Amino acid sequence: MPRLACAMVPGYAARVLKSVLTVGGWTMASRVLGFARDMLIAARLGAGPMADAFFVALKLPNLFRRLFGEGAFNAAFVPAFAGALVVQGPQAARLLAERMASIMTLWLSLLVVLGLLFMPQLMHALAPGFAAEPAKFALAVELTRITFPYLLFICLTALVSGVLNGLDRFAAAAAAPVMFNLLSMAALVGLTPYVATPAHALSWGILASGVVQLGLVLWAAARAGMALNILRPPALAPEVREVLRRMGPGVIGAGVTQLNLAVDVIIASFLPAGAVSFLYYADRVGQLPLGVIGAAVGTALLPLLSRQLRAGERLSAHRTMNRAMEMSLLLCLPAAAGQAVAALPIIDTLFARGAFGIPEAQATAAALAAYALGLPAYVLVKVFAPGFFARGDTAAPVKVGLAAVALNLALNLILTRYLSHVGVALATALAAWFNAAALAWLLARRGALVPDRRLRRRAPRLLAAAAAMAALLWGMQAAFPLLLPGLPRSAGLVLLVAAGMAAYFAAAHLLGAVELRELKGLLRRRRRG
Repeated sequence: MPRLACAMVPGYAARVLKSVLTVGGWTMASRVLGFARDMLIAARLGAGPMADAFFVALKLPNLFRRLFGEGAFNAAFVPAFAGALVVQGPQAARLLAERMASIMTLWLSLLVVLGLLFMPQLMHALAPGFAAEPAKFALAVELTRITFPYLLFICLTALVSGVLNGLDRFAAAAAAPVMFNLLSMAALVGLTPYVATPAHALSWGILASGVVQLGLVLWAAARAGMALNILRPPALAPEVREVLRRMGPGVIGAGVTQLNLAVDVIIASFLPAGAVSFLYYADRVGQLPLGVIGAAVGTALLPLLSRQLRAGERLSAHRTMNRAMEMSLLLCLPAAAGQAVAALPIIDTLFARGAFGIPEAQATAAALAAYALGLPAYVLVKVFAPGFFARGDTAAPVKVGLAAVALNLALNLILTRYLSHVGVALATALAAWFNAAALAWLLARRGALVPDRRLRRRAPRLLAAAAAMAALLWGMQAAFPLLLPGLPRSAGLVLLVAAGMAAYFAAAHLLGAVELRELKGLLRRRRRG
């Protein structure tokens, strides 16, 4: 029996890898387009009052989306949908999804109406520092009224994406955000001459992208044999009440990172003009590995863990968690080290043009380096949280989340006195490490997280490989002005990335942290699958 169990491990790793690569590949495409969008925004809006107002207008609907849509809802809905699909069949699962969609439509429509009516009051809560500049405050209110209805469409998109994830159909849901970036760029270029400011054009593009994303995932669900009527009359059936009960505390537990970022905006609104923009651009770069690795692992892990636990396969669930942690560390440690050491070349290459100059690049790079320190923690939270959600426990992450938000606020108030906007980013990183450590401790205490020998052996070696890569990148940046004077910044960044990746995987292989033959085997199994 032990021999058979060991033989099964690569199969589970390949299954997780297949789903992660599907989600991660589309997310990578979306992030690349997102960088193109942000480069265009930086060139047109810069990092002044207009940019600050737009980023707050973007932050508010995204905060509600991640709390009521991607975060708490998926944590409660995906396990319930997957369970209904396995135990009761497709018709029962479809009925659950449609009932949840009708309730979500009713609730979010009311929220949108209230938001539009009371937007000035909401703005006083989210960006109270803007009140000192009436023109900036008024612009933020106007732009947020345009973008706020986006949350209705994108939360429904998250619901249908949860259905697709429960069916192991990850591609369309992961591809939907591509529409957000494409329509945003199209609106910025095409609508700007016809509206008051470029920020207005961007806001209208965001609203349009919500409608398009919802249409895309509905079409994909119909193709998968799960056509949904999202306008079914609401009905509080027992299974719906159970999802809502689990969703309630998960609003905080699954959205801790977003709550921390909201605290960042509140504090940053009191700092000098440009602070909100510096943090936004830095966070966008930091979100690339978090979106590609963390979101992909979390999205693929939750339905798989739910099915394994529902079937009583606890040993398989332990293996899945260990391989997810190993895969996350393998990919996020070099990303964190690279962002921390090469923050200025990254920001300078991506954004320093047009209205975004060298001082803005330096201020943003400092924030990126601070955010990067917390990147492994952000990703590990995405791994640990499904361990609770798949077991129907959304209360424990709430308690940890509240403590993390309180810690983030306290650190913000202390660190911004000495580090300005960089203190905001550093406080977020430290709070993320507290969140990850507390979730891991709780899972281990309950016997739901048991690091196996392979993970215990490889994790410190992956850390050593990332340290070696960071040392190489630091030395290369110091040598470039002497050895390659006049080197274009884009070419320099490409050299840094290529050398860093080569050094990291070479060091990881030499240290025994990763077997290249194993990775090739997993990829071959994915292609055969």
